[in-house]
Amino acid sequence: MGEPAEISRLVMRTAFDLLGSPVTWLEVLAFGLSLWMVRCNMRVQPLAWPLAIAASALYGVLFAHSRLYGEAALQVVFIMVSAWGWQQWLRGRDATGAPLAVRRLGNRGGLWVGLAVLAAWPALGMLLDRATDSDVPYADALPTVASVAGQWLLARKYLENWPVWLVVNIISVGLFAWKGLWLTVVLYGIFALLSWWGWQAWRRMLPGTAPAHA
Repeated sequence: MGEPAEISRLVMRTAFDLLGSPVTWLEVLAFGLSLWMVRCNMRVQPLAWPLAIAASALYGVLFAHSRLYGEAALQVVFIMVSAWGWQQWLRGRDATGAPLAVRRLGNRGGLWVGLAVLAAWPALGMLLDRATDSDVPYADALPTVASVAGQWLLARKYLENWPVWLVVNIISVGLFAWKGLWLTVVLYGIFALLSWWGWQAWRRMLPGTAPAHA
């Protein structure tokens, strides 16, 4: 019993201070795994999914410690969706039975995803407001529900996952800055840039897209 407790104390130990707030070794490790994960996503490499599972587990602990309960619960969802997404990238098929490839969702599909996010946002915000001691229930809820949509789009290799992640990451920068999680603020700022680059990289992978000339 002593060994897990010792590991817990070690990862929650302060690695350094950033802008007056302590950065734990847990946050440092989650930061590194997350960057590696996004790099793999941009290259459509299935290794992204086990990395996502590991990073989500670490961030779940970090966010719960910071009273970001929506974000913490989201990491549990991420772990489950990542296991499914891993299977999709390895063995998933599209409506024609062909292996999944990078593709567009289309306007109608995009509308349904947007409506689902807008419906779930206030519902989750109300739940967090009433059931937890969160001081930012609705600000926590928006990136949470949008991230679930982004994960589904990513798992099914829809190009539109990237603009969704771009919006999520920009909102999250403000949310984590409010909480003083400065290394995570840096990470999500990098995520926002990588979301744009991933969007452009996947656009070049679409069927019928001519390769860019140097």
